[in-house]
Amino acid sequence: MIEGPLGPVDYDESGQGRPIVFVPGSCSTGSSWKSVIAQLDGTYRTVTTSLPGYGGSAERRTSSDASIGLVAAAIEAVIDHVGAPVDLVGHSFGGEVSLAIALRGRVRLNSLTILEAPAPSMLSTFDRNDLFDQFRTMTNAYIADFRSGNAEAIASMVDFYGGAGTFASWPPAVRAYAVKTTPTNIFDWESAYASKPDPAALAALRLPVLVVVGENSHPAVVEANALIAKAILTATFATIAGATHFMTATHAAAVADLIDRHIFASTDQRSRQ
Repeated sequence: MIEGPLGPVDYDESGQGRPIVFVPGSCSTGSSWKSVIAQLDGTYRTVTTSLPGYGGSAERRTSSDASIGLVAAAIEAVIDHVGAPVDLVGHSFGGEVSLAIALRGRVRLNSLTILEAPAPSMLSTFDRNDLFDQFRTMTNAYIADFRSGNAEAIASMVDFYGGAGTFASWPPAVRAYAVKTTPTNIFDWESAYASKPDPAALAALRLPVLVVVGENSHPAVVEANALIAKAILTATFATIAGATHFMTATHAAAVADLIDRHIFASTDQRSRQ
């Protein structure tokens, strides 16, 4: 843990070398990166954390302020603690938070990797309201279901991302944690919908960026991330064959390989600047 003015934030690190900070998505902790980090075989200094409201990271949002900036500040404290420029890797809502961090420009980043950020506002900003409505329909129904008393309402959100039956296929402990942290996930969705990256700011970003989607992921998620990659002039877009949203667990080797290649390429790119 590291302590900050708004409460503690999870912090763990291993290995030596160039530092990578891994940001998990909703209903997860830093342990969700275990398989990916194992594939990197100790070649980096790997730092893991948890978003506010998960693991030991204190929630800092309120019903009156669910700004993504409050979430970004927690991860920025982790990056500051590393004490060197980092390669930032975020999955799902952690990817959207990581993009917000890059745009805020308050910490030193060598590169950014985004694995399927929800980024619903990208769809509305670029006139893909048909796909934006699919996000809204899903989240409205899920949240209403939870508030009406269905403790496992989050299953529908998980299945939206991973396909029918995904939630039921998870180990009991993983399902239980998702159920337990549903109120925090609802905060995450409020933060995600409120986050509206400016297209001009995206175009002005000069950081090496990799955006990754799964071949079998939901079309709304794929398109939102394709729009991120298109808007950032320095971005590369990649698809992992056979993967869905939960690629960090099912396709850890492919994820690790893409991260490793991106970091190598970004090092070469910066040396030529």
